[in-house]
Amino acid sequence: MIAPTDRLFLPDAYLSTVEGKVVGIDGEGGILLDRTNFYATSGGQPGDAGFLERADGTQISITGTVYGDAAKTIVRHLPDEGAPVPVIGETLVLHIDWDRRYRLMRMHTACHLLSVVCPYPITGAAVGENESRVDLDMADVPDKESVTLELMQLVEGNHPIFTRTITEDELAANPGLVKSKNVRPPAGAGTIRLVCIGDEASVDSQPCGGTHVSETAEVGAIHIGKIEKKGRENRRFRIRFGALDRG
Repeated sequence: MIAPTDRLFLPDAYLSTVEGKVVGIDGEGGILLDRTNFYATSGGQPGDAGFLERADGTQISITGTVYGDAAKTIVRHLPDEGAPVPVIGETLVLHIDWDRRYRLMRMHTACHLLSVVCPYPITGAAVGENESRVDLDMADVPDKESVTLELMQLVEGNHPIFTRTITEDELAANPGLVKSKNVRPPAGAGTIRLVCIGDEASVDSQPCGGTHVSETAEVGAIHIGKIEKKGRENRRFRIRFGALDRG
């Protein structure tokens, strides 16, 4: 029986390198470790890529990271085809593709900021390295320049970002914390992780298991590239890096 993976990315999203011990190789070749800094695909954020370094310097290229169970307790590291296979008990040095991860952290944070500027139920989302999409249940089509301006005001306000934990009962008593229209935070663990923005969570607070930057200024320049109509009351916002081109 494989014990739950110690997911080090939850308390420290900036942990780019760490040691981990191989505890299993599953039937599809996924590498299981006792702990990991590799984020596993979840909540619209793709899993990390990178490599695992053996004692002799050999690298095991990892092309993706996913969960291996419905409860999201076991993390599977997916090796590139033809990569060396480690042995059970072997200690490896885990290197995530930091540049990629950091862009995803900035983008994921930008998605949270959009939910502040446009406080409507979220019907879908996907975090990307250069563009992210957030679908909102809203009838009106806002002006993308106005939304961009409000987003950048939050970015430039350099609000702190931190996490805290509440009980499932506390979440049930505060249903407004959940911004997703159709997806609820996983239940059964007894506690819920909240990502908070602003002093004393004055800007935002919502359940999330993703990775984020530590202050909003790290997001950098972002803009709404496009707002698409997806149904009678569904609007798709596309968030992109860089300043808005008003030409």
